[in-house]
Amino acid sequence: MKQLSQTWDLDVFFPGGSESKEFAAYLDVLKQDIHQLQQLIQQTRVPQSAEEAESLNRTIYLVQNIESRLREAMSFTECLTAQNVKDDKAKLLYGKVVQLHSSYSSVMIDFDILILRIPQPVWERFLSTEAVQPIAFPLNERRQRAAEKLSPELEVLANDLAVDGYHAWSDLYSKVVGRITIPVEKDGEPKELSVGQAWNMLSHEDRSVRMSVFNKWTEEWAKSAELCAHALNHLAGYRLNLYRHRGWESVLKEPLDINRMSEQTLKAMWNVIEQNKDTLVEYLNRKAKLLGLEKLSWYDVQAPIGDVTRKISYEEGAAIIVEQFSRLAPRMADFSRRAFEERWIEAEDRPNKRPGGFCTSFTDSKQTRIFMTYAGTSDNVSTLAHELGHAFHQHVMDDLPQMVQNYAMNVAETASTFAEMVVADAAVKNAKTDQERLVLLEEKAQSCATFLMNIYARFLFETAFYERRREGLVSVEELTQLMVEAQKRAFGDALGEYDPYFWASKLHFYITDVPFYNFPYTFGYLFSYGVYARALQEGPSFEEKYVALLRDTGRMTVEDLAQKHLDVDLTRPDFWQSAVNLALEDVKEFLRLTR
Repeated sequence: MKQLSQTWDLDVFFPGGSESKEFAAYLDVLKQDIHQLQQLIQQTRVPQSAEEAESLNRTIYLVQNIESRLREAMSFTECLTAQNVKDDKAKLLYGKVVQLHSSYSSVMIDFDILILRIPQPVWERFLSTEAVQPIAFPLNERRQRAAEKLSPELEVLANDLAVDGYHAWSDLYSKVVGRITIPVEKDGEPKELSVGQAWNMLSHEDRSVRMSVFNKWTEEWAKSAELCAHALNHLAGYRLNLYRHRGWESVLKEPLDINRMSEQTLKAMWNVIEQNKDTLVEYLNRKAKLLGLEKLSWYDVQAPIGDVTRKISYEEGAAIIVEQFSRLAPRMADFSRRAFEERWIEAEDRPNKRPGGFCTSFTDSKQTRIFMTYAGTSDNVSTLAHELGHAFHQHVMDDLPQMVQNYAMNVAETASTFAEMVVADAAVKNAKTDQERLVLLEEKAQSCATFLMNIYARFLFETAFYERRREGLVSVEELTQLMVEAQKRAFGDALGEYDPYFWASKLHFYITDVPFYNFPYTFGYLFSYGVYARALQEGPSFEEKYVALLRDTGRMTVEDLAQKHLDVDLTRPDFWQSAVNLALEDVKEFLRLTR
């Protein structure tokens, strides 16, 4: 592939970045339209017949139009703050968009009141009309969820207070992260690395480098632990109090509702994972021996076992992804080529970038943007494929009504993990030597350990933390203890050293939009194995079925989605056991080759 830019193009949306006059005007119009929507809803009388209900179509159109533009504005400011954590003007813009989103959410509570008051027979006939039927699922879901909340006046109050309360704790955390630098020695010189750059070095081939970076990493997070604990405690306290007033006993109710998933399905998945961890423990022990260690430490889990001195250029990584996508998903390959060539990806390795990676949707412009820090590792190539899977998922839904584009995180992770799997599996099969194949198999085993152990540890920690938080504030010491206990249980006590400050360094614990930002990853990983198995059976012809599955992700529960497209029951252990068996095949092959 020809030389590619590693910086994204945001000017195509609003030129000038955080100084953009066009974006300022866009926000002004958005503010006016939210006010117009509020007036329209307040002036609408409750329909008493299906004919009267049709007057809601104009309101629903405006709701979807505003939501699309709000997502565009949020994505733009998220990109600005991610590309430069020191851009204070971008942070102010982000705050302004959050305020607009809060205003919109308050107006939507008025909308919920309106649709809640519609008599059930009238509501059912309205949902069956030709204009509304395509969005019937999310509309009915909204009405049902509204019925489970506080009185409208209190929900509006809670929503308004959340801006400077609930969401503000997440913002505080972001400011803390933006100030953290990790002092290390790189290429013989002392350097101050961003959190994202330092994280990449935790997979360095030299253990002394990994250990040094991890020790500095731990020191720096320990310095900020009190602030992080303050943010986490109050963020969780807000949630628990709101849930209590709504009468919600389980802290999992909201994340399960958001993911359109039953607790029975979640329990079935974790139970099967608990029962199958022996193979992964054996893998971790084998890796320790290969690295000449008695036991792995936390910073060794992602360590390479073979020669990784050859860096994969950005262009080479792009070519690999497009080529492998073309085997099973030609449309996804064409889409990815466009994303590379039209500068939809921010990959440059430089200071002051936010850690991690993400894909965000500009639904008004029908484009996406991908953020990561590319350092030339095979893991970076996997991350890039992962985020392109997210982008393709949005792409195939661009022509659908906005309301059914709101698919949940767990099925979003299915698309991304499927894409990552296509690239990783092909790389193993095309390995030129046994050593190369072994290294690639180990990378897949790493991924399996991440989804079935690391993310399980996050889930166990959050579950224990919220139980403890009900009793009062949780200290830094208690948080580190809960974290290590969760890691030990999830990893089968296979490691000699854990990461006590993982609760502080992991952004996911501080995200307010989606509580329990962990189990959807594991769901997506295992669910994608079911999808991938079908793709291997049917070849490129499966892509149309795959696209059909993706297009349904915003208009049914995951249980119904799996039943319709894969003919499986997610509430039973059978599917999860078959998925775990498939995931462990590469791990077992790695163990066989290193016996």
